[in-house]
Amino acid sequence: MVAGWTKHGDGKTLAPGEVVRPDERLSWPRMIGFGAQHVIAMFGATFVFPLVMGLSPNIAIMFSGVATIMFLLIVKGKIPSYLGTSASFVGGVLAIRASFGGDTPAADAIVTGAILVVGLVLALVGVAIHYLGVRIINRIFPPVVTGAVVMLIGFGLAYVVADVYWPQDQWIALTTMIVTFLIIVVFKGFIGRIGILLGLVIGFALSWGADRLFGNITAYNAATGVVDTHPRVSFADVAKADWIGWPDTFLPDIRFSAVLLVLPAVIALIAENIGHVKAVGEMTGTDVDPYMGRAIAGDGVATVVASTFGGSPTTTYAENIGVMAATRVYSTAAYYIAAVIAILFGLCPKFGALVAATPGGVLGGITVILYGMIGLLGAKIWIENQVDFSNPVNMVPVGAGVILAIGPVKQMIGSNFILEGIALGTIVVVGGYHLLRAIAPGMGDEPGRTGTELGGPGQIPDGGTGQRGEASG
Repeated sequence: MVAGWTKHGDGKTLAPGEVVRPDERLSWPRMIGFGAQHVIAMFGATFVFPLVMGLSPNIAIMFSGVATIMFLLIVKGKIPSYLGTSASFVGGVLAIRASFGGDTPAADAIVTGAILVVGLVLALVGVAIHYLGVRIINRIFPPVVTGAVVMLIGFGLAYVVADVYWPQDQWIALTTMIVTFLIIVVFKGFIGRIGILLGLVIGFALSWGADRLFGNITAYNAATGVVDTHPRVSFADVAKADWIGWPDTFLPDIRFSAVLLVLPAVIALIAENIGHVKAVGEMTGTDVDPYMGRAIAGDGVATVVASTFGGSPTTTYAENIGVMAATRVYSTAAYYIAAVIAILFGLCPKFGALVAATPGGVLGGITVILYGMIGLLGAKIWIENQVDFSNPVNMVPVGAGVILAIGPVKQMIGSNFILEGIALGTIVVVGGYHLLRAIAPGMGDEPGRTGTELGGPGQIPDGGTGQRGEASG
């Protein structure tokens, strides 16, 4: 059901064991509260990752709302889910910027052009799954491969922390990291779920305070690319920004060499969407397999639309699945409300300028946690699917691919084309695994689970924060 939700009971309370199903709702004031909670749950990762990729947080927030509405319509309201910014593209995007001029409008257009093509590929995969069935994708991306790709996407970003963010303010980065550790682990419930966001806010405040107490910092400046003396926090752009206005959108520029750098993200997006949809299916007690292809296609279409206007890639968010599990409210009405709130946030340029003023040191403390969590969620997929690494068919291509990504190792294909890091590692993992299985048939079969079935709920991460043991958005 897309609209016209049935009121659950008296619209106020839930009896023990009861849930609010996707086609039901509580009273509208309560639903607005649940919708606002979903916005808070997705907010941290949805604006942090555009910031990391050099894209507009305002556009990302606004189009996360648009994407969520599109997704709900495509799945016919059967799968409650929020679509926020995906982390799977970060490594590829940074590689594109390194090849096409860094943080410039021209590079922005090339980045979004590459993301658009990936979204189109994902949508086509979703259509194929819808007509051919889920098992076909499980054969191509078994858990050993999926876990490896997720791991190298996370660990392959280590150089960004080491070379870009941490050097901008080492002590603020270290402090932000420790504070975020404590919030996520010590605080329970809602506070723990938004630990990444709170860590970022506290780091921002500490940077501002450091400017007042100690003056400007002499360190690497990402804006100029050199070591100079500059304030940690500048509100100049915030002061000039309007309170209400349409974000600065632009059209994408598609370059084949740039597309290849982000194309491996398709694997992670397929895996995380399947995992999240299965999780929602188990929580709601419904058979979601008939809608699996629609969900993947919906994410792809949403990514195409967002990137067409200069927005970030999207993915389903496990943070919001966690909110549903905690509240037992699975109503899609809450997601429509959350989407509208996000769109309104996106129409405030001053908010976007404030987010863009986040100091690099703070991002260093946050991203070291985010990237590490993404990488370790790949290991979680292996553990829960009992992947056998005594088998060389599993161990050899995975080990090689992860090291190539972490390097990041560069492979010259031609005078004007280089494969490196995450893209190179993904090709080695996927191609190497299937090549070795073809050469040595039978060696890829493992005792217990064969490693050819995708794992259950909570096993597949997304582009979010991965807070409190959940897959991330």
